[in-house]
Amino acid sequence: MKKSKVLLVEDDSTVSQLIVDFLSKNGYEVTPYGDAPEALEGVRQRGLPHIALLDLGLPSMHGFELASRLKTMADVPIIFVTSSNDTETIVQGLKKYAEDFIVKPFELRELEARVQVVLSRMPSLDYASEPIVQIDENLEIDFAHNRIVLNKKTIGLTPTESILLHVLLRNAGRVVENRMLIARVWPSEDVFEDTLRVHMHRLRRKLEADSHHPHYIRTERGVGYMFTIKPPESFGQDPVEAIDN
Repeated sequence: MKKSKVLLVEDDSTVSQLIVDFLSKNGYEVTPYGDAPEALEGVRQRGLPHIALLDLGLPSMHGFELASRLKTMADVPIIFVTSSNDTETIVQGLKKYAEDFIVKPFELRELEARVQVVLSRMPSLDYASEPIVQIDENLEIDFAHNRIVLNKKTIGLTPTESILLHVLLRNAGRVVENRMLIARVWPSEDVFEDTLRVHMHRLRRKLEADSHHPHYIRTERGVGYMFTIKPPESFGQDPVEAIDN
């Protein structure tokens, strides 16, 4: 079983080292950065983390802005680690970006417990955190650069399409209900299923060789959507029949 990948962005080197040492000792793979630009470049090079721990008071970018940029790539779960206990800041962060807040000073055991709770709510396939996610012989996904390669053709994704695809891939083989997709993609907006259908249609037009007979994204009418993946040993076999919307 692979270790959960933790992205840590903290400009206080002492705090950062304490977190790295503690989480590493407890079985996590922690990649620390001291500021937002290097963290974003690190994600582009190394792939998505399973979870991100972000300080708010970073040198060149507020933690909310960094969270927003991560969220344009994929549905990365975030915990803010901060010295601010301002209620309005916490409420805004939880509504728009984060799964949780932890205020300094804190016990490292509490931080790990919060990480565990968030990860337990987030189904995760190990390969979904690779820089290039190889779905099959025809499809690759590069979430950090918002693009796919389908039949050797590179196609750009909008941030919304990238997040939708990431949520579906993370739950591959299971139907993700419409309400869950809406909550993950538009956490602070009033969005209805018609909007979801429009974005899903646009994603399918990019992702599917024939969007009217989709292979990768199947529809459970009135319920939600499911991403289907063939196991590697079945590459080259006929695709599984998909249900159109």
